[in-house]
Amino acid sequence: MSTVKDNPIYAHDTLEFVTVAAEYCALLERTTDDGQQTTEALVGTLLKLLPLVYMKVQLLPEVDTEGAFVPDDQVTEEDYNYIRDNLFRLLHKHDEYELLVWDEDMQTEESRWCSVSEGLADIYQALRNFVAVYQQRLEPCMLDAIWQLKENFELYWGQTLLDTLRQLHRIRYSVNINADEEDS
Repeated sequence: MSTVKDNPIYAHDTLEFVTVAAEYCALLERTTDDGQQTTEALVGTLLKLLPLVYMKVQLLPEVDTEGAFVPDDQVTEEDYNYIRDNLFRLLHKHDEYELLVWDEDMQTEESRWCSVSEGLADIYQALRNFVAVYQQRLEPCMLDAIWQLKENFELYWGQTLLDTLRQLHRIRYSVNINADEEDS
């Protein structure tokens, strides 16, 4: 039997990721348009937190699992919409952006419209589902949650994180947020 120290569920990098993921989720769960948080403060915090999420997920240990205990999603559609809607109301006119996407198969570049609030909610959903499994403390599910999180990061939400981070950078450094908030 392996010791806790050797178990990837309790590895140092895993526990650090759990901490960062929980902080991201808590930030979005506290975000409302009630005047307590400014767009500038939210964007500033996300610009610090998202790169940390990106780095920490890459440090997660490789796990050997057959996926027999892949946990069910904990984030409901109502939870997702609550997070997305609160972010949209806070970001309002900064939310939508155009993204140029390179299609390898067709060797073409196409443009599509994206939403910062939707990207952040997609990341929230992946991280919140992961954190919920750790809160339940069922080791087989925790192991599969690490595997599932890494898999989904590579396939889906890792690129969403990078695209959203790029737009947040533009909001912070290319747009005068304070002037826009005064106009509202």
